[in-house]
Amino acid sequence: MKKLVLIGALLTAKLLVAQAPEYNDLRILYADGDYEKLVRASEKYVMSDKTKSDALPHMWMGRGLYKVSLSGSDDEKYKNAYKEAIGEVGKSLKYDKAGDVQSEYAEFYDEFRNSLVEMIKNEIEAPDYKKASTWIIKYYKINLTSIGAKYLDGVCKYRNADKGGANTIWKEAETMLKTVTDISEWNKAEKDLLMMGVIQTAECYLSAKQTDKAKAVMGKVAQWYEGNEDFKAKYDEIVN
Repeated sequence: MKKLVLIGALLTAKLLVAQAPEYNDLRILYADGDYEKLVRASEKYVMSDKTKSDALPHMWMGRGLYKVSLSGSDDEKYKNAYKEAIGEVGKSLKYDKAGDVQSEYAEFYDEFRNSLVEMIKNEIEAPDYKKASTWIIKYYKINLTSIGAKYLDGVCKYRNADKGGANTIWKEAETMLKTVTDISEWNKAEKDLLMMGVIQTAECYLSAKQTDKAKAVMGKVAQWYEGNEDFKAKYDEIVN
């Protein structure tokens, strides 16, 4: 009996050791609004062999860097806080195999994705396609299979005088799009990116006097944006 109790105790101890920490210290630092300290504390975890493959510390570090980028910092170390946040958020998604972290912190992930889409949109509208391209490449870190980002990647190549590269990427985007039957479950960032990517691709086709292609690409997604006034206006302009 004593042996069974001892074995049970040992198994319980091993289980506790195997369980990932809850990182309550990082939660507290975030709640206190001490974002630079949060980044420093998170960094210890993401650099440790024991916890570097846990999604949570990467999420907290990314969240801390994002907050620092919004509030500003005089510390030279944080001059690229937003860009570094993208890398950390991307790692948190990579290591979150079961999706538990994404589910628990869905509000943050949505806010962060939307902020990056806004960055891309601002550069597209500027227009500065070289800068837009750098943000699109960074967006791939949080979703390598983003169809909207793929279309916009082609747009940037086209506008930067790489028409061959643009056509290759647009073909890839079209192949990816064929597998989609519904986007109702997509997050806002992905919906916005797809709409922007398709509209901008259509504009490129129009500039190349390929009106049929412009109409065709708009038609591929029209059923998903019927209630969107911006899309409808552009659709009427290009197709009707």
